[in-house]
Amino acid sequence: MATFASRQDIIDIAAKEPWPDIQPAATIYELLTRTRDAHGQRPALSYQLFSDPKAPAETLTWAELHARVTQTANLFRSLGVGPDDVVAYVLPNATETAAVLLGGAVAGIANPINPLLEPEQIGAILRETNAKVVVTLRAFPKTDVAQKVAKAVELAPNVRTVLEVDLHRYLTGAKKFIVPLIRPKVDVRHDAKVLNFTKEVIKQPTSLAFEDHGDPQRVGAYFHTGGTTGMPKVAQHTHEGMIYNGWIGHRLLFSERDVVICPLPLFHVFACHVILMAMVASGAHVVFPTPQGYRGDGVFDNFWKLCERWGVTFIITVPTAMAALMQRPVDADVSTVKTAFSGSSPLPLELFKRFERDTQVTVVEGYGLTEATCLVSCNPVEGEKKVGSVGIPFMHTDVKILMGTDGDIRECGTDETGEICVSNPGVNAPQTYTEAEKNRDLYHVVDGRHYLRTGDLGRMDEDGYLWITGRAKDLIIRGGHNIDPALIEEALAGHDAVAMAGAIGQPDAFAGELPCAYVELVAGASATPEELLAWCKEKVPERAAVPKHVVIMDELPKTAVGKVFKPDLRREAIKRVYDAALSEAGVSAHVVEVVEDKKRGLVAKLEKTGEAEDRDVAAVMGNYTRPWEWAA
Repeated sequence: MATFASRQDIIDIAAKEPWPDIQPAATIYELLTRTRDAHGQRPALSYQLFSDPKAPAETLTWAELHARVTQTANLFRSLGVGPDDVVAYVLPNATETAAVLLGGAVAGIANPINPLLEPEQIGAILRETNAKVVVTLRAFPKTDVAQKVAKAVELAPNVRTVLEVDLHRYLTGAKKFIVPLIRPKVDVRHDAKVLNFTKEVIKQPTSLAFEDHGDPQRVGAYFHTGGTTGMPKVAQHTHEGMIYNGWIGHRLLFSERDVVICPLPLFHVFACHVILMAMVASGAHVVFPTPQGYRGDGVFDNFWKLCERWGVTFIITVPTAMAALMQRPVDADVSTVKTAFSGSSPLPLELFKRFERDTQVTVVEGYGLTEATCLVSCNPVEGEKKVGSVGIPFMHTDVKILMGTDGDIRECGTDETGEICVSNPGVNAPQTYTEAEKNRDLYHVVDGRHYLRTGDLGRMDEDGYLWITGRAKDLIIRGGHNIDPALIEEALAGHDAVAMAGAIGQPDAFAGELPCAYVELVAGASATPEELLAWCKEKVPERAAVPKHVVIMDELPKTAVGKVFKPDLRREAIKRVYDAALSEAGVSAHVVEVVEDKKRGLVAKLEKTGEAEDRDVAAVMGNYTRPWEWAA
């Protein structure tokens, strides 16, 4: 392993180690076997069900993890899973989750699914991927995963087998006796065969019972992107792309001596490819605390003591988790921790400064996306960290800032904002998504090479650092004037009482959209919307970007990896603005809900609350550009 300090270092490494010549293995199983042979008795993965730093934990060596993955892959093949068949899993973090991901990719195609989704969304993904096998939880207290998956499988007749992971095996003491007595019931109405995962796995041999075809271009995983509203897209990841991500992590970040704590979910590319695959490539030790990771009971309160327990050297985090950690004292010896890798969303400057000051841990900010298998860039561990940038593109990753449409595309100059477009071994072009229709307009072709259009707006500075300025679809368009929401969010993040902020465009009858902001306060802090509006007037550098409305929420809606979930904010804004307009006009109607339509975007559904005339409702709603319709 070697680190890098500048863009020139990346150029030099790429020249000396050309891809795919340097690719360490053709398949994930070959890579795992090499790591087993090199580091067999070293710890590979540790997992604890509870966040108490003294709680029981399970640790597998690389030899043990290799055997477990082999048995899991053999089980899937015995259930009829071929190289092109799909094993879906709907699981919280556990030792089994890692084995299912790796074993699923060895035997066929692994398909991680977010357990927080509703049954309808899970069922839609199972149908889209045509999954044959689903691995999920056996019913367990304080979780409804088993119940949701049972309903989802009803909606996916392609599923033949359901394998249940029972967290009961991790329990000790009184809990081990109590849980079977209070285990919730599941109403199973599907026809799939239900088996106990652990009992079936241990029947399998620890040597691979089938040939591991050495095709790096074979699809090894399907990852859904979106899915919390509407129909998700499913991205295809090849063995080469997954191994490339692991190789980058090993080459620049992790050695076999590192201990990495990763409280992120194993259905997200950050945890699966940036971390788990990097562990497989490097032989490092990864720790997964609790099924829910950062969301688990007591994880934030015990986080620093967990770092001390395991001798953690590297923290994997996201800005929302960093903000929560900064509301708690560093109450343990964390002298072993050297680096924190932050991803998923831009890191506010004040949070960066506070975290490094209070923990004495170096923060490295990076960038990746599901459609590129993940990794694109990161700030150098040893070199200059430009706070707010997502660093320097990795070896064999070509990033272009492009503007225009096919036939009239130009590359932006230094510090000129355009769309970030990426080409690297993780970009599976021209078939990123499983549905051909969703790949339309997904790439720009430059000199015969496909560049994935990320949908992110950004710029490249003179030193080769990449800066994200916002999502193309997140732009607030006020009377034809484009406003970057990051201007508002950065300003609010500088306020002492603000933990997190999300800015969106709310509907406006005159300007189309006006900027508004949603804020989550630091625990114990106080502020009023009026105070925050005054702060924005002083701190937001662009007059048109000063929000017209600020809403303080107990907690901002977030994705499972800590991003502010803006579709929920847009729903709230649409309902609030439309209801106010109808009330002001004296029209007896209101918004019942705001739903997502695949073609029209967010649609407001209205119902009458009195003797409202249709034409009066239409007259008010006609002032806005967003669609509406009557509720059924």
